[in-house]
Amino acid sequence: MSLFVTFEGGEGSGKSTQAGILAERLATAGLKAVLTHEPGGTGLGEKITQLLKWSEDEHISPLAEVMLFNASRAELVSRIIKPALASGKVVVCDRYVDSTLVYQGYGRGLTVSTVKAINSMAAQGLMPEITFFLDLPVDEGARRKFGTKADRFERESTDFHRRVRDGYRALAATEPSRCVVIDALLPKDEIANIIWNKTLAALELRASMMP
Repeated sequence: MSLFVTFEGGEGSGKSTQAGILAERLATAGLKAVLTHEPGGTGLGEKITQLLKWSEDEHISPLAEVMLFNASRAELVSRIIKPALASGKVVVCDRYVDSTLVYQGYGRGLTVSTVKAINSMAAQGLMPEITFFLDLPVDEGARRKFGTKADRFERESTDFHRRVRDGYRALAATEPSRCVVIDALLPKDEIANIIWNKTLAALELRASMMP
């Protein structure tokens, strides 16, 4: 049974870990699941990731960032996500359109309407049924990331990351039926259980609506 689930959150929130846990639990339960991520997930996407996250050029413009993220997204949607959903699989994606909206919109200062318009073209009308937003204070995120190699976004200022967090919170407030906000300070196992129960409930709802 198909279901599209995304994970969002600031740096160090644990979203990648939780996305992996969910995909593994789905597989263990006998459900066909695909785990992917943004930016990346395809050959082209991984090349774009290198430019976006690890380029020595620190002056990629906000608009160029949006275009690059969405070029990667368009490829991922066309080649991975849509075919997996069409074959009845659960797709678990680490970051999706919400990341671009908050990082390049709230974080970089592009207008939300501009980012949404570009995102919409790349996503081809495809939105997740559930988005798990792992909410973490910026200072705690920085502490968790301390000692690891930082990419272009992780090296941004504390103010930037606070704007990103504020953007996520604003977005979640406007779409409560899709966005599940989880306190990322909770123990990892407790977070995983919240996610698992919400996902099972969504799958059961989908099953009840099938003819």
